[in-house]
Amino acid sequence: MKVQRQIWGHIPLLHITPDQDEQSALPTVVFFHGHMSAKEHNLHYAYQLAEKGLRVILPDAHLHGERSEGLDDVQISLRFWEIVLTSIEELAFLHEELHKQNLVVGEVGVGGTSMGGITTMGAMTVYPWIQAAAVMMGAGNYVELAQAQMSQYESRGFQLPISEEEREKMLTTLAMFDSVKHQSKFNNRPIYFWHGEQDVTVPFEPTYRLFKELKKQYETVPEKIVFRREREAGHAVSRAGMLEATDWFVKHLAE
Repeated sequence: MKVQRQIWGHIPLLHITPDQDEQSALPTVVFFHGHMSAKEHNLHYAYQLAEKGLRVILPDAHLHGERSEGLDDVQISLRFWEIVLTSIEELAFLHEELHKQNLVVGEVGVGGTSMGGITTMGAMTVYPWIQAAAVMMGAGNYVELAQAQMSQYESRGFQLPISEEEREKMLTTLAMFDSVKHQSKFNNRPIYFWHGEQDVTVPFEPTYRLFKELKKQYETVPEKIVFRREREAGHAVSRAGMLEATDWFVKHLAE
């Protein structure tokens, strides 16, 4: 396995390939990290994928990792949706670069943990070229989640630094990427979910509810949508979940 630290455009990333294959066209996964994390924290996913012959791109999200601007946790949390939407936008650039450099076989798989899983769900609503997805502790109910986050901040005594008009504008923008509102955009593409039932950071129930709704769209291909729930797990993906997610990409990108 070869790990290279690179910058594509303005995006710092880790580019992971099987040994000797860095210039070959390969099945490829772009995998997004979580909130307050960084690209290096998902190297175990990349290792499993590269061992099975896939290329993996691990980008740093806006304001994270090498793109840190020295903000504190509260300042970064208040810009959560800006970060998610920036990652969705940057995915189009990464996709274009992969094809421009002739690095990808077929189309790209996309996945992520926590905020990265949330990013993946939004990306599925706007990019029909995504071939397969893995959503680890993620969510697609953007509007509901944003409203809950704002209520939570206000209940703690924080004054949100946006006007009522800006709040409505933000929710209107998020609705464009909301999986609940755009279920038909998934179009029977393979998608794997993992979620712990005790997760208090990204609540289990709304994601499971969305999965059950999406499943109706997949009636003719039920094997292409899987939800793995773990009863005792919180906001941390189990090893079994990580291995299942990487096997999912191998199955739907490489076989």
